[in-house]
Amino acid sequence: MSKGVRTLAEIAAQPSAWQRCLKELQHTDLRRLDDGRSPLEVEWVFIGCGTSYYLAQAAAFSFSALLKTAARAVPASEALLNPELVFPRGAKAYYPVLISRSGHTSELLSVADNLNSEDVPFLAVTCDGRELMSTTNRVLKLDIVEESTVMTSSFTSMLLALQYVAATFADDKEFLAALFQLPMHLERLLEANSRKVEEFAQLPFDNVAILGQGPLFPIASESALKVMESSSTFAQYFHTLEFRHGPKSIAGPSTLVGALISDSGYDAESSVLLEMKELGSQIFAVVNEAGEKLRAEADLLIELELPVPELARLVIYVVWGQLLGSYRGLEKGLNPDHPKNLSRVVTI
Repeated sequence: MSKGVRTLAEIAAQPSAWQRCLKELQHTDLRRLDDGRSPLEVEWVFIGCGTSYYLAQAAAFSFSALLKTAARAVPASEALLNPELVFPRGAKAYYPVLISRSGHTSELLSVADNLNSEDVPFLAVTCDGRELMSTTNRVLKLDIVEESTVMTSSFTSMLLALQYVAATFADDKEFLAALFQLPMHLERLLEANSRKVEEFAQLPFDNVAILGQGPLFPIASESALKVMESSSTFAQYFHTLEFRHGPKSIAGPSTLVGALISDSGYDAESSVLLEMKELGSQIFAVVNEAGEKLRAEADLLIELELPVPELARLVIYVVWGQLLGSYRGLEKGLNPDHPKNLSRVVTI
């Protein structure tokens, strides 16, 4: 099998994976996933490792925005090693959500054991299921089969599912309707932009920085991780405006700077990216609609043109980092299906 075939196929198949996921959610009794308390009465604590931790961050932003309630994300390692900081006694009632594609990640299973020993109910979100499914009777298992080492469709599908849950609890029918539009739009965007990303990945750059604010920050984090995992290229992630406060010292001809630009922060965020262009970096932008200057200056521009709320676009913003990492790895002679030093599941 040619290098990267499996990963690229799974990225391209995300529209059909999302359609399947949404159809399944329509026929799922989501109220069985809570712990008997009102979703507005608890603090949602999303927990994961690696890609699932960035997913947890995006889910926390989504729950905060849709339910207008407290939500946060922590790595499983912190919940395991510093539980008194993550779950302080006497704090507002919390409801943990444990996220794992495989359901076999050691740190997450240890957190589940600790929660069970304290009689704390929690929700598990997974694709493969495995041991995690046996730790709780509150499970959201998605029918997403992914053979690649790196997470692509599993990340977007689990985030999509958690946004669906939040919108259902909030009775936000407009947001739910928007989620159902996403598969069609991603199909259009992949057809229009995949070749552009492949050609762009052939340009010379040694370092990558990907920027984002608000709910797009964890998407920028995940995008940078995909570039790092799939191409063994040093990639970092920053809040967009924070990049001026020191990190911009890496700007220059060997550094690629990308930005996931929001509507609400467009002027400030695009100005950072254009400044990096002036400092000699190659730049790329993912944005719903670009202004004239960004359209003229960006080395790679992905315009989404999505008629849906900004929060509903998160899963589409991440796809371009997935593609960039895979194509960059192929350009370097690597195999994104089998990244260096990585395994599909981390066990200790």
